[in-house]
Amino acid sequence: MTLMITVYAAIISTIVWYNRKDDSLKTGLLCFIYWGASLMWLVDAFFEYFSEGADYFNPAAQDMINDAFLGFAAVALGLIIWMIRLLVTDPKGSVRRALSKQDQ
Repeated sequence: MTLMITVYAAIISTIVWYNRKDDSLKTGLLCFIYWGASLMWLVDAFFEYFSEGADYFNPAAQDMINDAFLGFAAVALGLIIWMIRLLVTDPKGSVRRALSKQDQ
């Protein structure tokens, strides 16, 4: 479930990155985060399959729920890292303008 959720996030972020008008939002970083997480979960799935065999394809409901929460947490963490980078670099100057308005 974690693999599936992160692959969907990687595909969506790649589509957004590919159809961008400009690169000011740095969506390429988001693509790298999600494709890296997908690769990590793919390697984990291979090793788990080789250790469990055919039982890998019959997970318990509780395991699927835990994996879904972990997948959504990984996607949320990727978004948080991306948003922090946007706030720090401030490519469009929005934060700078908002802070300068408060000083006046």
